[in-house]
Parts: sequence; structure tokens; C-alpha cells
Amino acid sequence: MAVDYLKRLLNGGPLTRSEAAELLKCMTAGKLSPEQAAAILTIYQIRDITVEELRGFRDAMISQALRVELIDSNCCDLCGTGGDGKNTFNISTAASFVVAAAGIPVTKHGNYSSSSLCGSSNVLEKLGVSFTSDREQLQRQLERSNFCYLHAPLFHPAMKNVAAVRKSLGIRTIFNLLGPLSNPASPPVQLTGVSDLKTARLYTRFFLEEKKAFSVVHSLDGYDEISLTGEFAIFSEDSERINSPADLGINTVDPSELVISGGSDNAAKLFMSVLKGEGSTAQHDVVAINAAAALKCIRSNQSLSDLFHECREIIVSGKAFNAFNKYLEAAQK
Repeated sequence: MAVDYLKRLLNGGPLTRSEAAELLKCMTAGKLSPEQAAAILTIYQIRDITVEELRGFRDAMISQALRVELIDSNCCDLCGTGGDGKNTFNISTAASFVVAAAGIPVTKHGNYSSSSLCGSSNVLEKLGVSFTSDREQLQRQLERSNFCYLHAPLFHPAMKNVAAVRKSLGIRTIFNLLGPLSNPASPPVQLTGVSDLKTARLYTRFFLEEKKAFSVVHSLDGYDEISLTGEFAIFSEDSERINSPADLGINTVDPSELVISGGSDNAAKLFMSVLKGEGSTAQHDVVAINAAAALKCIRSNQSLSDLFHECREIIVSGKAFNAFNKYLEAAQK
């Protein structure tokens, strides 16, 4: 059956929601050869994925996941699809601790790097975090620090069967799209970064039917987050807006300020520098604007500019660093 679906995809035909779910289950169950799996992943780099296919793939991911129910009605997730090739430092992870320090619980879903230099799991592990899937431990972390981290391999064990082909391809695949949609805690608030407008509109259509508070962000020069290197788009339930740093009274950022070189050691060092308020102005601004975009999903009556200044104060005052330390203490036990 999976081979029939592959042939249809090669001929340009779409899959139904249920067919997409079945195909992904075959892939993650190891029923396809590495060559077949690579062909499917490559096809979706060449042609657009439909909303129905995306829903089907997500259905399969969730059906095979270890779900976790955490007690908080306003949990938020901040993440990007990754694979934009920009090699930026861990902006959404740093922004997550700013949001946590602002009083909003964050249940962040993340993984090791598959197509970037250093993923969120790489940097947190380097800093001493012990990953867990135990609900009581995650709940305790959330209560003590307003943050917990859901390391994807612990919650999506079936993904081990596609890890090698993803790594060998070294490009963004449908699994990059599925990561932000497959948080095992199902947070009702979500900020998602994507690297192109087409994907931004796809996600927006997807989220509109999910009935959750969301924003999808994209920098027009290809970043899967608000980079402040130029104009950026924010999509939400009721608007699609193009902004520039100047609109918010923020200086445009030089891309070199956002790049990490080397591996997780350098990534962790820069990450901590920013959380301590010891990074560059540009680095603080970029983390603050992404945190502000997440807060706006909840505090829709406040302006993005006001939320940006609030988030920037959280960084420079050390409150974000304090939130991280509380989490680290809870996550090491």
C-alpha cells in the first residue's frame, strides 16, 4: 500500500488525510526502505504539502506519541521548523525563558539538531539538563520555574526509525513541519517560526481549524523566527501583517550577530550570555521580540512594542536567567 502511495506522489497526486497518516506510520514503523523513505521526504521538498496531508501526518505522529497532561490552562510553546540554514543561536529557547519569567508557563517541545548546528536539546543537555518523560517531574519543573522541556525522542519513540535518513539528507523535511504540531502536552498557545511565506500560510490554515491562540512568524529574508535583519511577517487568527524593525523603534540587526560557530559548547556559551543580559544589544533585541510575539498571543490587547520593551527588561534585569536557573535546579533532580 505504501508503495502505491509513493507512486501516486511521484505522479503528482495528493493523499487524503487518512492515507497520509497510514504512510507516515509505515515510515516510522520501519516498513519502508531508507531509499523509499528518502524519496517521500524529497518529494515534499519538490511539491507543496496540502493541509489535509499535513493533518494526516500530524495524526500519525500524535497517535504514536507518549502524551502528557500537565495542569495549566495557558501553557505556551515557542519553536521553529528549523532547517533555514542560517545557523542562528537558540533564539526560541532563550525567548521561552523570557516568556516563563513574564508569568506564562512554557511547555517547550524540542530535539537534537538534524539540519542545523545545534538544536534546543543539544544546548540544554550541554548546560546540565536531564531530560525526562515522567509527568510528575515535568509538572514539578513547570510549577517551580514556569518551564518544562519535552525532549522529542522520549515522546516520539517511533521517530528513531527515520532519524538516520533525516540526518543523511541534511535538509528540511516534513518532519520539520510536524515538530511544532506534535507537542505531546498539546499547549493551547503557540508561537511557530517558519522560513518561507508559503509555509506560514499553510500553518495559519492548519491552526485556524485547531481553535488555539497562535502566531506564525517569518522573516522575509528566510529566517524561521523574527530575526530583525529586515522585514518580518506575523500571522495570527485575525491578521496577516508585515512589520519592519523601524516600525517598533528597533535597529536592524546584522546577521553576523545571530550566528553561532562550532558546536554545542559555543552555542551554550552564547545562550547563557544572552540570558544573563550580557549578550549584544542585537541578541537581546531578537530574543525579546520573539518572546513578545508569543506573549501577544495571550495579551492581545497590548501592543507588540510594549511587550518588546517588557521582554527586554526581563532579559537585562536577569529575570530570564533566574527562570532558567530555577528550571535547571528542578531538571537536575
